[in-house]
Amino acid sequence: MEFRSVEKTYDGHVNVVDNLNLEIERGEFLTLLGPSGSGKTTTLMMLAGFEAPTSGDILLSGRSLSSVPAYKRNMGLVFQNYALFPHMTVAENLAYPLRRRHTPKAKIAEELARAVSIVKLDGLEARYPAQLSGGQQQRVALARALIFEPDLVLMDEPLGALDKNLREQMQLEIKHLHAELAMTVVYVTHDQSEALTMSDRVAVFHEGLIQQIDTPQLIYEHPLNSFVANFIGENNTLPGTVESVGEKQCEVRLNCGALIQAKPVNIEGVGAQASVSVRPERVVVFKPDGIDADQNQFTNRLAAVVSEVIYFGDHVRLHVDADGRELTVRMPLDATLDVTAGKTVALAWAAEHCAALDPL
Repeated sequence: MEFRSVEKTYDGHVNVVDNLNLEIERGEFLTLLGPSGSGKTTTLMMLAGFEAPTSGDILLSGRSLSSVPAYKRNMGLVFQNYALFPHMTVAENLAYPLRRRHTPKAKIAEELARAVSIVKLDGLEARYPAQLSGGQQQRVALARALIFEPDLVLMDEPLGALDKNLREQMQLEIKHLHAELAMTVVYVTHDQSEALTMSDRVAVFHEGLIQQIDTPQLIYEHPLNSFVANFIGENNTLPGTVESVGEKQCEVRLNCGALIQAKPVNIEGVGAQASVSVRPERVVVFKPDGIDADQNQFTNRLAAVVSEVIYFGDHVRLHVDADGRELTVRMPLDATLDVTAGKTVALAWAAEHCAALDPL
């Protein structure tokens, strides 16, 4: 599956999707991630055939889809609102796409039994959607999208209506189904944790453009610009000016006066404005007086005042004030340092765990 220079505009002036070039590998789980209005859902709708590109082309196995209507694209669709027929039972909903394809009755019965077993809906075949829980309805929608063995399964915010625990359970079930059936999935969400949990690759959209496409680990650990760094997970951003640039390391003078060493990822050069990006879990907290022996391994140090301490069950989260800049730090529960609001602390982190990026 391939997008070639695809653009989409509704008003002839602003591109909702701008010069999209994207290859989707057979059998992969690709997530299109981004805020509302970033172009991710429009991209999915063009792939499904519900929207036509303004320019460019979409190909499946080397064949252009420009003249292929949606119902002939052999793609399974799963939406947030399930889109089940309320007057049909589970069995009738699942059989519907097979009947539309004039599948023999014996084959329908065989595929129906297989689909029900795959999504663990045995015994519920005679129920109507209104008699099912949200999770059960989502399983029916998923089974209906898979039952005719589509070339591609498209999912648009399919878990958005579920509560947190059920949503996390369904994430794992969909991930396991993907591995078991070796199906190709294109998944749309604005939920970063969902994208990181489920995907082989994540394409981060912003203003119609893919900002970065990579594995979940690389997207999180090595963002290519400030938008990706701040959109994916929690992040601390420290503005400053680039003072020196080497091949693997640069120095940024923060607005508060501290000199920070970081990886040069997306900066213009000496004298340019930049933002230093460091994740909360990479920051270590020390006593402010003197240098702790363990602190020597960290290149960067910054004084801060604790403004809030929040217990999260698996960690403690600190909000600290570093010369007027609010930062977040995650401390393990077994940390020996006693930290309370109002205390002055020293923050430290390694140069390899922070990046110099474009200014926000």
